[in-house]
Amino acid sequence: MRTLIVGNGGDADAGLVGHRLAEHGSTFERAAREYPREWPSLGGVDVVVLLGSDWSVYWDSNALEVAAEADLVRTARGRGVPIFGICFGAQLISHALGGFVERAPRHEIGWYDVGQIADNEVLAGPWMQWHYDRFTAPQGMSTLAMNDVGVQAMYGGRTLATQFHPEVTPAIVQRWATVGARELDAVGIDPKHLCEITTEKVVERGDATARLVDWFLEKAAS
Repeated sequence: MRTLIVGNGGDADAGLVGHRLAEHGSTFERAAREYPREWPSLGGVDVVVLLGSDWSVYWDSNALEVAAEADLVRTARGRGVPIFGICFGAQLISHALGGFVERAPRHEIGWYDVGQIADNEVLAGPWMQWHYDRFTAPQGMSTLAMNDVGVQAMYGGRTLATQFHPEVTPAIVQRWATVGARELDAVGIDPKHLCEITTEKVVERGDATARLVDWFLEKAAS
């Protein structure tokens, strides 16, 4: 299995999601979303993972890059290549398929329940969040989880999109908290406390990410 990981330069760590894909035998190629002309071909790619970003889909400053990634989503879906989109990646999928992305009524930074719907117990429990935007589920995508902020997970056409971050490790959140210390201070969040909670939660919840990746691969193969 060959996985293409799309993320911003310097922040393209697929964390626990990548670890589980590796346990399924995947090898990895990486594409910096800032440089779409340098992306490898989709030929031979079995899975695409779209990571989070400090961008917003609707910013004018990255409109060309967003358009290129949206085209990648549509091309991959047209070829039947499974896609796993996380946070910005999920919002990008919504945008690419005709959904709507906007500023959320409030931010979610920390560990939150995501309001799984029906019997999707694979989504149960708290997940790490770090976002200010929200998205709608476009035609052809079914909402799997939703809370009072917005859609938290959707699936359709071999594509899974999660507003939350199942990939996080303590090292990933430590990096985000270091780079975003002023951002966290502005919203009243203690970076040290966030990192401490994350270390505890990853120990408790690490298997949850493995189950989610397994579920995604099983659904994509069916």
